Amino acid sequence: MNSQLTAYITLVCTSGVLNLYLCLYAYVKRHHYTNIAYFFIFYTASITIYCFASAVGLMATTLEELKFWTIIQYIGMPFSPPLGLLFIMQYLGIRITKKGVTALLTIPLVSLIMVATNDWHHLHYRVFEIDPILGAPYVHQEIGIWYMIHGIFIFACMFVAFLLVIFHWRETAKIYRPQLISLLCGQLVPMLTAFVYLIGFTPAGIDPVPMVLWLSSLLYLWSINISRMFTIMPVAKDAIFNSINDGVIVLDESYRLIEFNQACKNMFPPLAKSMFGLDFDRVWSMLSGSSSPFKLKKAASTWEMQLAADHLERIYQVRTSPLQHANNSKGQLIIFTDITELKRLQVKLEHQAYYDELTQIFNRRAFFQQCEQEFFAAKKDSLPFTVILCDIDYFKRVNDTYGHHVGDQLLVHVVNVCQTQLKEGILFARYGGEEFVLALKGWTVVEAEVLANKLRKQIETQPLLTTEGVISVTLSSGVAEAMEDTEETLHQLLNKADKALYSAKREGRNQVQVYRESRNDY
Repeated sequence: MNSQLTAYITLVCTSGVLNLYLCLYAYVKRHHYTNIAYFFIFYTASITIYCFASAVGLMATTLEELKFWTIIQYIGMPFSPPLGLLFIMQYLGIRITKKGVTALLTIPLVSLIMVATNDWHHLHYRVFEIDPILGAPYVHQEIGIWYMIHGIFIFACMFVAFLLVIFHWRETAKIYRPQLISLLCGQLVPMLTAFVYLIGFTPAGIDPVPMVLWLSSLLYLWSINISRMFTIMPVAKDAIFNSINDGVIVLDESYRLIEFNQACKNMFPPLAKSMFGLDFDRVWSMLSGSSSPFKLKKAASTWEMQLAADHLERIYQVRTSPLQHANNSKGQLIIFTDITELKRLQVKLEHQAYYDELTQIFNRRAFFQQCEQEFFAAKKDSLPFTVILCDIDYFKRVNDTYGHHVGDQLLVHVVNVCQTQLKEGILFARYGGEEFVLALKGWTVVEAEVLANKLRKQIETQPLLTTEGVISVTLSSGVAEAMEDTEETLHQLLNKADKALYSAKREGRNQVQVYRESRNDY
């Protein structure tokens, strides 16, 4: 073995040892790192296999040995560029799917199979033999069609990985740039060496790539120990921007569209990069079919907006705020937060809080909240204000005879009959049990008495039809009007109506009694 060959083997083994050390180091420390360590472990493991197989191949003396160690090389070599690309994508925060990983590793797997079965089809190497002049372990080879596909693929992986790092250079803080330098060199060194090898500027019959991988390995080692790569990493702006659940639109100082994130695209599917540079009013018209409601020239503001999409109405909280770009120009940031489900839940909770679950009319709590406002408004405007308390006669008897499920049907029946006779603006609520209350702003006691009798007659003439039979029902009511120029409260007014209701029941039920303040009787 000549000294030149010994030097080649030494360089290749150095690359293998350094990558083996990186692989084992990352594996031992994997619990202290993020998921990126696993990509790095597989990446360096594939390079280790490639380097050691190349070193042993350089000591081969027969064609069979050369072919065998070439196959072993291909267990690592074709997988290292796509694994390196996946490693860099993970480092930069670019989302990686299982399908994407499978797609990237398919061609390397096919390349391994092609090399292992090359003697049958010669699609990878048309000719693979010992160099007739230099002898073993130097190889004379002529590439086949799959070798070209394989070469383009691995070069593309390294080139794309290199470009990804370059594109994220400016937006990465200076403290993290040593890490980027090691990543750049990790792709650039083998890429340039492979290119030089393919155009024939390296020693004939020898693959020079594993001889130079020690350089990128040293840079990785330096970056891990000095700049704490894996432990402290930058998160790419695009990863953050597109992982936000809120829709974000960015405008320039002339209010033209310059950026949007994936969440915004999901909210407004017609949104496309072809709209970049268009005035936002025009963009919004294309998205919603209406003129822009946004107050873009004002200071930061927040409001709610309803939009119909695919026959479904969505509710958004919209926030706008001035934005200063890196070049000191001023633009606008528009953030959309989908609050549809929150609003639906809010409406549901409000309904449960203010409406009677059985009859779906106001409950006692909602009645007092609404009635207090109307009561004070009537007093302020010197308007009459009257309340009616109603009670279903012999309701307990219905429950005891037919059961509570029929009693519930009766309550709903009474409410439905009453609602057919009530005008808009009348406050109608379940006061408790079988009692109901009506508040009538602007109604005198005479008008209220007429309404109460009308309700009583409607109830009396419309019995409840059930599977248990026909159930007759009657209503007793007490009516009271608020006194003018007094400090009377709503509770006092209701107490007067309750006294009138008690009188109606005492006098035989199925009647209306009015509270007479002047005579203190009924």
